[in-house]
Parts: sequence; C-alpha cells; structure tokens
Amino acid sequence: MKTAAIIASASALLLSGMANAAEITVVSTQATQEAYLELVAQFEKATGHKVTTVFSGTLNVQKRLADGEPYDLIIMAGPAIDDQIKLGKAVAGSRVDFAKSGTGLAVRKGAAKPDIGSADALKKTLLAAKSIGYSTGPSGLYMLSVFEKLGISGEVKGKLKQTPSGVFVGTLIASGETEVGFQQISELVHFAGIDYVGPLPGDLQRMTMFSAGIHAGAKQADAGRALVKFITAPAAASVIRKHGLEPA
Repeated sequence: MKTAAIIASASALLLSGMANAAEITVVSTQATQEAYLELVAQFEKATGHKVTTVFSGTLNVQKRLADGEPYDLIIMAGPAIDDQIKLGKAVAGSRVDFAKSGTGLAVRKGAAKPDIGSADALKKTLLAAKSIGYSTGPSGLYMLSVFEKLGISGEVKGKLKQTPSGVFVGTLIASGETEVGFQQISELVHFAGIDYVGPLPGDLQRMTMFSAGIHAGAKQADAGRALVKFITAPAAASVIRKHGLEPA
C-alpha cells in the first residue's frame, strides 16, 4: 500500500510537471550558439520545458522581428536588444546580459598562422593578405573601424569579402575564398576547416555584449525569464567560457 501510494504521488507530480511544461520559442544571433545550446539542454532536463530556437545573422533576426514573427525570447547584441525595445518588439526593462565575446582572426586549417600580437603586426598581416573575410554582424562593423584606426582602409578595401547575414566567416576561410577572416571568437573556435589564430591585440580589441530580452508578444514570458535566469546563473560560467565567451 505504501509503495503504491508513493508511485501514485510521483505519477501525479510528473503529470503536473508535464501540464506546466512550456514550449519556449527563441530567435537568436549566432555568436552565443554553442554555449547557449549546451545550457538549454541542461535547462530542458531540469525543468521539463521545451525550447525551440531559430539561429541567424543579425540582419536576418532584425527582419524576422520586423515582419512580426512570434517568439518568446530574443538573444542579440545588447545594443540591438535596446533597439528592439525602442521599436516595441521587446519588453522594456527585460534586457539581461548573457555573455560577451571579443573579435578574433582565423586562417584555413593547416595554413601558417600570421603574427597579430601587436597593432603593427596586425597591420602588416592585413597588408600582406590577399583577401580578408568579415561579417555583417557587430564584429564586421567593428572591423571596418579597426582598418580605419590602422590607417589602411584604402589599401584593404579591394581585398574585403563580406558574408551574407547568417553565414559564418569560417565558410569563406575554409573554402579558400579568403586567406584570413575576422568574426566573434566564439564563432571561430569550433568551426571546422579553419584554425583560430587569436584575438585582436591590445587596445584594438572590443568586447561585444550579447543579451536576452522578452519579446513583446511572448506567450511564455515567465518560462522565457526562467530560461534567461538559468543561462546567466553563476553555474553557467564554465560552459560559457568553454565556448570562447566570457560571462556577462
């Protein structure tokens, strides 16, 4: 009788949990993808919630939101979340910083790794490179300012190849379309067919913060907040660092 009561109680709890389980929809840019997916798997196991995520480039995410696609949670660079709040697509006050990433350089797998240990070394490497890849996301926009700081915008302009939104710079490097390429470090370290060289040196480096915000039309806002709390908890720091990012 006692065993039967325990089983019945456990079954009731399980059914209750299933009844309360939420289907959370997320749209996210790609810089935090690997760390996020590992943390989401832990979250789903711990809570019973189901998370469905669409990953794309910044421009594509902005278009999806502008077109009115429904989501519960948005993950983008912090300033982009702020923009979505201003546009009324994300809830005011819902931004929570998740992780930050620097910009780095990579070459095709097995190629000689150039010296980028100082601003002068980076400048020489870029002037010597036959072609340079960069993205349409925050790192790509920032690299254009780096070229200006180095005083080589004119010299490298004809060498530049920008990826379409949602396409990793690693694709250009691995295929040989560009000799070197720049993107968020977290988007380079795991990419097949390339070798990560290192981060931008010294004062040329700038960290980009990636943040989460609740979509204004969220159907599962509370579950979305629970997910944000989980992926930004102190326990998530080791997973975040493992994937080339730093905790917020």
